[in-house]
Amino acid sequence: MIYLKLLKESFIFAYQSLVLNKLRSFLSLLGITIGIFAIISVFAVIDSLEKNIEKSISTLGDDVIYIQKWPWEFGPDYPWWKYINRPLPSLKEAEELKKRSKTAEAISFSIQTEKTVQFGNISVENVNISAVSHEYENIRSFSLSNGRYFSTFESNSGKNRAIIGSKLASELFNNENPIGREIKLLGRKVMVIGVFEKEGEDVFRSSLDNTVLLPINFARNLLDINNEMLRPMIMVKAIPGVGLNELEGELHQIMRSVRKQKPKVEDNFALNRASLISKGFEQIFVIIDIAGILIGGFSILVGAFGIANIMFVSVRERTKLIGIQKALGAKNYFILTQFLFESVVLCLIGGIAGLLLIFGGISIASNMVDMDFFLSFGNIVTGITISVVTGIVAGLWPAISASRLNPVVAMNSAG
Repeated sequence: MIYLKLLKESFIFAYQSLVLNKLRSFLSLLGITIGIFAIISVFAVIDSLEKNIEKSISTLGDDVIYIQKWPWEFGPDYPWWKYINRPLPSLKEAEELKKRSKTAEAISFSIQTEKTVQFGNISVENVNISAVSHEYENIRSFSLSNGRYFSTFESNSGKNRAIIGSKLASELFNNENPIGREIKLLGRKVMVIGVFEKEGEDVFRSSLDNTVLLPINFARNLLDINNEMLRPMIMVKAIPGVGLNELEGELHQIMRSVRKQKPKVEDNFALNRASLISKGFEQIFVIIDIAGILIGGFSILVGAFGIANIMFVSVRERTKLIGIQKALGAKNYFILTQFLFESVVLCLIGGIAGLLLIFGGISIASNMVDMDFFLSFGNIVTGITISVVTGIVAGLWPAISASRLNPVVAMNSAG
């Protein structure tokens, strides 16, 4: 009961101080508000980016190895001269891997390019044209809103069939059913047999919404699938229960054997996986974290000095009141707690204002950018904790000086 009474009286004093000194309180809160906004907004943006990147990477598959010419590496010392003369992955190598691999559940060869697609008098430019071998559906996660995937016969025989993205379907056919209609691309007509469900762009601006998917055996008659500009690659998905390291080890041996590489010769291919992208972004996030902490830290430091100054002024203005409280039996810890609580309340108000600004900024950013931003519970707790700690640190010395006042001298002061 004593502690509850102390808390109640401390809150009343803090509230009265805030109400009676609005301008002074506002100016002192501004630094705290800016500091919390700077630090927590950086944390919120990074958390949002990480979640969106994880979501984007999940479409690549955490059980898939990508065999390519170029490795997924990051940094200024990327040794491109080592990779530029490597041979490209080929459809023949993908077929050889199917024959030899015992740890692969599905293997698909793919190429990509951008072309104009037409339907009647309507044409759409810069459409992503992807050509894949049949097992692509077992590797890339997607759903169809209408129609079906290629049959084995259509894939193997190279039929002029296509599955198109939802955005492309809307632009070419408006609200009409595209199934069974023929679109024109690469100088040939192809029949639409399926439509992908809407995905929306991820942080890599990758999506099936503006894509035409073709059987590789159809596209090879229209395009040079060994052209590097088409970004050829082989995707290999592991059998359930087989780890990526085991799959990678087997693929490494098979690829060296297929390409007849001698034991001491360096690999002339790259085995990439989604985790390599995550590691690259982790380094970037660490740098952004540090920058946010430094910027916000300076703002909070300035705000803390402002709070401390306000508290010293408050002590001076209430010196006579402190003397009366002590004469009536108030202990030093009561006076100390009273001023500390006032300082913490000031900082909490500033911190909450900063969090509210972040909420508003996140709402605006989510509407302006095709990405989900959010403020996690952990970030809210962090913001409140920083505010409380700042309040304790900023108010500690003024509170100590108030608690040590001599009651007789304090009552006789002019404050």
